[in-house]
Amino acid sequence: MIDKWIAEIKQEADPEELGMILVHNGIVRATSKDGNVVEGMNLSVDHARLQDLIRQYNSCEGIAAIRAWLNEGRLQVGDTIMYVLVAGRFRTDVLPAFEALISAIKKEVVIEKEF
Repeated sequence: MIDKWIAEIKQEADPEELGMILVHNGIVRATSKDGNVVEGMNLSVDHARLQDLIRQYNSCEGIAAIRAWLNEGRLQVGDTIMYVLVAGRFRTDVLPAFEALISAIKKEVVIEKEF
C-alpha cells in the first residue's frame, strides 16, 4: 500500500511541489499510555470525519498529497492501526501538517477501547 501511494504521488504531483514524503505506521502496543498491559484493542473509525481532515490538511500551504488508511475491528498487539502519508514541498510544510493530522485523527476519527 505505501509503495503504491508513493509511486502515485511521485507520478501525479508537481515535481516543484514535492520534496518530502513522511509515512506514519501506528501499531497496537503491548501497554497502554498509563503503563497497563493490554492484549489488543477494538477500533472503529469515523470515515466522514477522516475525509474532512484529509481535505482540510491537503489544502495547507506546501502540501502536495495526503493518504490515510485506518484499520477497524478487533486488533491484537503488533497489528497495524493506521497508515498516514503526507507529501509536500519542504520539511517546514510537511512536518507540522503531518503531526497535526495524526493528532486530529487520533482525537477525532478513531474510537478505541483497549482489552
